[in-house]
Amino acid sequence: MSTSNSMTFNIRIWRQKNAKTPGKLVEYKLDGISPDMSFLEMLDQLNERLYAKGEEPVAFDHDCREGICGMCSLNVNGIPHGPDSQVTICQTHMRIFKDGQTITIEPWRSTAFPVIKDCVVDRSAFDRIIQAGGFVSVNTGGTPDANALPISKEIADLAMDAAACIGCGACVAACKNSSALLFVSAKASQLNLLPQGKAEKDRRVLKMVEAMDKEGFGACTNTNSCEAVCPKGIPVTFIAQLNRDYAWAMLKGAAAEPKATVGGA
Repeated sequence: MSTSNSMTFNIRIWRQKNAKTPGKLVEYKLDGISPDMSFLEMLDQLNERLYAKGEEPVAFDHDCREGICGMCSLNVNGIPHGPDSQVTICQTHMRIFKDGQTITIEPWRSTAFPVIKDCVVDRSAFDRIIQAGGFVSVNTGGTPDANALPISKEIADLAMDAAACIGCGACVAACKNSSALLFVSAKASQLNLLPQGKAEKDRRVLKMVEAMDKEGFGACTNTNSCEAVCPKGIPVTFIAQLNRDYAWAMLKGAAAEPKATVGGA
């Protein structure tokens, strides 16, 4: 039973032994929870009690617990990162829930993010998309002066807005098609907008979109659900920019790569 300064919750959380084993929601009653606890601290409490009873703790991703790394990937009551806006679930505190409330916790739901165990999913697809085109060529030599390439404040601000993406995958989890376009557009734009990123701009866009499609992410149908759940408030205008960049790159034929001739001649 909860006291005046503690709360009780009915936790329904996804348990799945591994990728090949079917999973299910398992219920736990959790009392004595401080309203000032973060959501992940509440899960720590659950795991401590499961461990004390000799039961398997719940596996979930976490790292910085400061809204920086994007590791804490949880659907809470059907909403990626929970009901609070523009925060990760590790930044969410239990006081936003009602005492006695049932809280349903699930992993990201996407074919491209297969479940590893319980609420941990494999998001390495994002890494492969970045590897496909996320780089900038630089000349060797001394470090250039900071003002050697003048950049307008408008462009600098846009690039910084795109760079705010932490790659958590909430956009994919919220999209009915499991589209990754908000993530890809942000990661491409943070380089494409700057003078240093212009040299590989066309190649970068084509390769990243190609990698995204290969990973099995769905198409964007402009429901804006990705923007609604993004903890960093990345706007869907970056998707429009990516579409323009992609169309222009296709028009220029930047995707063409030299082909080997018959016989290696």
